[in-house]
Amino acid sequence: MGLVTAVETSEEASHKHTGSFTALTLGSIGVVYGDIGTSPLYAFREAAHAATQGGENVTPAAILGVISLILWALIIVVTLKYVLLLLRADNKGEGGTLTLMALAQRALGRSGIPIVFLGIVGASMFYGDAMITPAVSVLSAVEGLRLVAPDFGGFVVPTTIAIIVVLFMVQSHGTARVGALFGPIMALWFVLIGVIGFVNFLSHPGIIAAINPAYAAEFLLTHGHIGFVTLGAVFLAVTGGEALYADLGHFGRKPIQMAWLCLVLPALTFNYLGQGALVLEDPSALENPFYRLVPASPFFLIPMVIVATIATIIASQAVITGTFSLTRQAVQLGLLPRVKISHTSEHQSGQIFIAQVNGILLMGVVLLVLVFESSSRLASAYGIAVTTTMVVDTILAFVVIWRVWLWKPWVAAALIVPFLCIDLIFLGANLLKLLEGAWLPILIALGLITLMVTWRRGTRLVLDKTRRTEVPLMTIVKSLEKGSVTRVPGIAIFLTSDPDYAPTAMLHSLKHYKALHEKVAILTIETTDDPVVPGGGRVSIEPVSASFTKMRVQFGYMESPNVPKALALCRKAGWSFDIMATSFFLSRRHLRAGSHPAMWRWQRRLYMILARNADDASDYFSIPSNRVVEIGTQVLI
Repeated sequence: MGLVTAVETSEEASHKHTGSFTALTLGSIGVVYGDIGTSPLYAFREAAHAATQGGENVTPAAILGVISLILWALIIVVTLKYVLLLLRADNKGEGGTLTLMALAQRALGRSGIPIVFLGIVGASMFYGDAMITPAVSVLSAVEGLRLVAPDFGGFVVPTTIAIIVVLFMVQSHGTARVGALFGPIMALWFVLIGVIGFVNFLSHPGIIAAINPAYAAEFLLTHGHIGFVTLGAVFLAVTGGEALYADLGHFGRKPIQMAWLCLVLPALTFNYLGQGALVLEDPSALENPFYRLVPASPFFLIPMVIVATIATIIASQAVITGTFSLTRQAVQLGLLPRVKISHTSEHQSGQIFIAQVNGILLMGVVLLVLVFESSSRLASAYGIAVTTTMVVDTILAFVVIWRVWLWKPWVAAALIVPFLCIDLIFLGANLLKLLEGAWLPILIALGLITLMVTWRRGTRLVLDKTRRTEVPLMTIVKSLEKGSVTRVPGIAIFLTSDPDYAPTAMLHSLKHYKALHEKVAILTIETTDDPVVPGGGRVSIEPVSASFTKMRVQFGYMESPNVPKALALCRKAGWSFDIMATSFFLSRRHLRAGSHPAMWRWQRRLYMILARNADDASDYFSIPSNRVVEIGTQVLI
C-alpha cells in the first residue's frame, strides 16, 4: 500500500487569497476590470455611429436606444451571468474557460471529447482578444491628444507603438512591484469617469429614461438591419466581462462582486449616461464623446488623457498576464508543447513570464496598430473573439450546472438558454463585421486550434507507438532481482507516463551500460483536473521490491511543476532523497516520418516542428541539468 504525503507546498499556500477583504476588492479593481473599465473610450462612440449611420441621423430615439442597449448588456451579460452565476462555478476557487472545461470533462468522462474541443476554441479565441485589447485600448487613449493639438494626428500611431513596445519589454521583470498600484489607479479612473459622466448627466437628466428596456427593444424593432449592426458595437461595452471569471482565483468571488456592484457598474452607468446626454445636447460631440465630457481646457484634458493612457496600459497588462496563465494551463492539460516558464515573484506563483508568448503578442499587437491605424477601424475586429468565448462559457456552464451541480436538465436549460440566446445574437451581430476586420481574430483562433488539436493528437499517437514496444515493469524487476545486472551506488529516477511498464530510458540504459543503480524509482508526473493539488495528494510512494519504488507526483493545471521540490516532500513519507546523489533519466524521442502515417502529412510535419521546439523536460520540471541523463529513442509517426 502506497504512502501519501500530507504536506502543503509554498505554491499551494500562495494560491489562497491573502490580505484583507478591502485589499482584495481594491486589487480586483486593478486587475479584473481594466478591459471593461476602458470600454467607455470607444464603445458608445462606435455604437452611436452605427445607430446613426455615421452621425448623419442623430435622433433622441437612436441615442436612448443605444444607451439602453449598453446598460442592459452590462446588467444581463456581466452582472447576472458572470457576477452572480458563473462566479459560483469554480474549480477549487479557480475560474476561466479551461476551468469550466476541466469540470465538465470530469463530469462526462470519456464522452467529454466535444467538451475538450469547446475548451480549445474558447482558449484560442482568448489569444485573439489578447492581441486586439492592447492595440485598441492604447490607440483610443492616445487619440484624445488630437483634441488638445489637432496637428498631433500623425503622431498617434508612433506614440501608441512606443507605449506598447515598452509595455512588452518590461514583462520579463514581472508586475509584482507595480501591481500594488493598479488597484488605486483604476479606482481613481472609475471615480473620474463616473464624476464627469454624472456632471454631464445633470445637464440632460432625461437620459435616465434609457434605463427602461423598452427603448432598447423599440430601437431594435424599428431599425431593422441597422439595429442588428449596432448590437455588434454595443458588445464593445462588455468586452472584458469574461475576465471576472478568469481571475476568480486571484481575488475570490465576494471581492470581485463587491467591486463591480459598488464602484465599477455605477461608474460605467453614469459615464454612458453622461455621454448620451452630451450627444443629445450637441450631436457634434459624437466625434469623440468620451473626451468631450471633459472641459476643453488643456488643464483638464491633458491629465485625463494621461490617466486614460495609464488605465489602458493596466488593462493591457491584465490581458497579457492572463495569456501567460492560460498558456501554462494549456501546457499542463496537454494542449500545447512545453514552454519555458519564468517566475517573476518569490511570493506569488501566478506572477509568470513566457518569452515566446510575449514576443508573439508584441509582434501581433504592433502589426495590428500599423494595419488598422485607428481605434474605430480596429473596433470592427474587436468583439468576435470575446463573444465566441462567452458562448463557449455558457455551453460549458450548462454541463456543469447539470452534471456537477446535479440540477435537473430542464431547470439548467431554463436558466442557461436565455443567456445563450443573447450570446448568440451578439455573436451573429459581430459576424456582420467579418469583412471589416472580424476575420482577424477568427484567423488567429483557427491557427491556434490547429496547433492544439495537432499537438494533442500527435502526442497520443506517439504514446501509443511507444507503448507497443514496452515491457511490463514487474517482468524487468523480477529479472533484475535475480542479480543478473551489476548495481552501482546511488539513486536513479526514471520518468515515465505509464508506471506499469518499464520506461524506455531504463531499457536502453540496461542494453548499453549493463548496469543499474542500487535504488530505482519509477516516477510518473500527472496533471489533475484541479487547479492546485491539495496537500494530501501531491506525492504517493509504492514499494515494488527491495530496490524498486513507484512514485507519483501530482500537479494542478495552474501550477508550474517543480520535481525536486515535490520529491523533497518524500522525506516526510520516510523515503530518503538527496538531489546530489540522484540521477534523473529521461527519454528524448526523435520523431521520424513513417511510411504509413497516421496523420495528414502537413499535420505530421507540424507536430514534428512543435516537438522539436518544445522546452526540455528537465527545464520544464525544474530538474538540475547536471543531474539529468537523456537517452534518445526513435519513433516513426
